[in-house]
Formats: sequence, structure tokens, C-alpha cells
Amino acid sequence: MLSSTLTSRGQFDPNARGYHAAYREGEVNHCPGCGRSQWIIGRLSAECAFCSTALPLTEAHRQGQGATVTCRSWPLYPTLDAA
Repeated sequence: MLSSTLTSRGQFDPNARGYHAAYREGEVNHCPGCGRSQWIIGRLSAECAFCSTALPLTEAHRQGQGATVTCRSWPLYPTLDAA
């Protein structure tokens, strides 16, 4: 039976969710499938190089649709004036 992640007051309690496997950048990450620590890192997930177990990146929510696009108002290649 699934337990609710809401408290009696209706507030979200992340500790009630339980274990959540995710790849954390800057830490030693052991694969939950085979226990090794060799990873292929993508944009949104990391895949174990040995058993192909995929884990979401903890930093993945900061990428994607919220990316900022910068437009330049000057030419990238200025024309050369012949003297």
C-alpha cells in the first residue's frame, strides 16, 4: 500500500517519499544495479557504463526550457576596409 507524502495538515513532506536514487555531481555515485562507479553523463540523466542503469541528474531541473538566449547586436566578422 502506498503511503501519502502529505502530512495531516496537507503539507508536502519529502521525508515520507523514501529513498530516491539520483546522480549527484561532485560525489562518488555507486550504481544501484551493479555497485560500480563508472558513469556516462548526459543532459538529463547518467547511465552506468557497465549495466546501463539510468539515474536522473539532480541538476537537470535547472536546464532545458529556462535557458537564456543572448542576441548580439554587432557583426561577428567585421568587414576589412581596403586602404
